[in-house]
Amino acid sequence: MREPLKSIHRHSMTRACLPLIVSLVMGLLVSQPAAVGAERANNAGFAPRLTVTNLTRVFHNGEHNAFTDLIRFRDRFYLAFRSCPDGHSVHSTASIIVLSSANGREWQQVHRFSVKNRDTRDPHFLVFKDRLFVYTGTWYAGPTAPAATDLDLNLHLGYAAWSEDGVKWNGPVMLEGTFGHYVWRATSFRGKAYLCGRRKIEFAVGPKGEGREVESLMLESDDGLTWRKRAVFQEIDGDETAFVFEPDGTVVGVGRRPGTAQLLRSSPPYDKWTRLDLGCSIGGPLLVRWGDRYLVGGRHTTRDRGPKTVFWWLVGDRLEQCAELPSGGDNSYPGFVELGQNSALISYYSSHELDSAGRPMTAIYLANIHLSPGPPVAP
Repeated sequence: MREPLKSIHRHSMTRACLPLIVSLVMGLLVSQPAAVGAERANNAGFAPRLTVTNLTRVFHNGEHNAFTDLIRFRDRFYLAFRSCPDGHSVHSTASIIVLSSANGREWQQVHRFSVKNRDTRDPHFLVFKDRLFVYTGTWYAGPTAPAATDLDLNLHLGYAAWSEDGVKWNGPVMLEGTFGHYVWRATSFRGKAYLCGRRKIEFAVGPKGEGREVESLMLESDDGLTWRKRAVFQEIDGDETAFVFEPDGTVVGVGRRPGTAQLLRSSPPYDKWTRLDLGCSIGGPLLVRWGDRYLVGGRHTTRDRGPKTVFWWLVGDRLEQCAELPSGGDNSYPGFVELGQNSALISYYSSHELDSAGRPMTAIYLANIHLSPGPPVAP
């Protein structure tokens, strides 16, 4: 269901929804022309303005709902996110919810799963070998919520649920080769599946949590269920990494770090990487190729307004901000589905609205974004 933003009624979902008649013609923070003569595909003349419309709260059930992903499979849209009655932190009460829609406006729950004694979070989709996979990284939580100082990355484990038709689901099953790895975004290329997986360097037994001594890897699979190391995205301060393959096999990635994010590039056999500082923090990064450009999304902490969900164009080796979504507090982790050359559907979560009791709610949102073909406007 898509719930109009002006409503603050709390319910899990309805089949018939009134799309929000709010057209946020944002044209926000528009990019400047790309450098003349730039060779990369995303520098196609200029970075166009981006407008946002039909912003809608699509799910809120009174729990903490977060960490979205979005995909199209067999002519339907699928939206995944984590829902937990106990909040953002690690809890074994967390579960992954999958919704489905024929039109992107009316949604139904088609699957929900959890893993005993584990916190399921950060679901990510992958269509691979005619199956729709949902991957989740899981912290070991035990029967009660552990203190943050007791979390152990070495006990992390990836799981997957999958479906061949989007109706009947299998799993969750443990992903072989992911013990001690926090799995994240997935993609496929030339008959192989790939995941981001971060882990402690040499699985060091030391301070709990994560810390700096973490590397992020590119994991590879033949079947989407059994995984092996293929390459190293980040050798230290490894974190959430979104990545895509260019047609020649070149990998382009955006990697989160404790400070500023990195732009990552490598070509086969992926043993040498360039890692460039992007100059801003990006939490829960998204990287997609939209036409001949790269779009980046994620949480950016502003100087005076707190964290916001923001989109940028990747122009050469720099970011040009093109939109800021209505957001605040705990937010980000966007998903993206291209609808056409100039339009797309996006998902994200945010805590900027209040429920009927006046308390912040962490809910799931959808919006349409559009490219404007004309020249960019001044910010």
